[in-house]
Amino acid sequence: MTAGELRRRLALRAARRGDVAEVVAKLQQKGYLDDRRFAETFARLRVENQGFGKFRVLRDLKGRRVPAVLAQAAVTQAYREVDENQLIEQYIERKLRPRITKEADVSYSRLASFYRALLRAGFSSDRIRESLRKLSVPSEWVDGLESLEEEVSD
Repeated sequence: MTAGELRRRLALRAARRGDVAEVVAKLQQKGYLDDRRFAETFARLRVENQGFGKFRVLRDLKGRRVPAVLAQAAVTQAYREVDENQLIEQYIERKLRPRITKEADVSYSRLASFYRALLRAGFSSDRIRESLRKLSVPSEWVDGLESLEEEVSD
């Protein structure tokens, strides 16, 4: 749990607002609450266990109320030696490839669905399109996927 999450939860239950800051400060001082350590562990595990992209992990850390500077540093550290193209390939094999039995099963709508899933997983659009081109689909389909980016970011 992060300091921001704890503050929010305690604020809902605390009899006095001043107690919240005091409790959080004591926990941080004793080392029980450390946003930097949490962010580093969270980012590393999201890469190792779920294989998500940088943008997803960064968004999730911000959602957990980790300060932006700490979140960015943790993501940079976790992805320092990670090949994003390889991560995308692994994600496709694990999550998307089982949904098609042969390359002929890939339609534009299914390709668009894959693209949106990969964007939600936090990968960059350029690298996604590069990986999807390997599925033996018409290149104009892959080029047309760029317009879908705004749908996912909303």
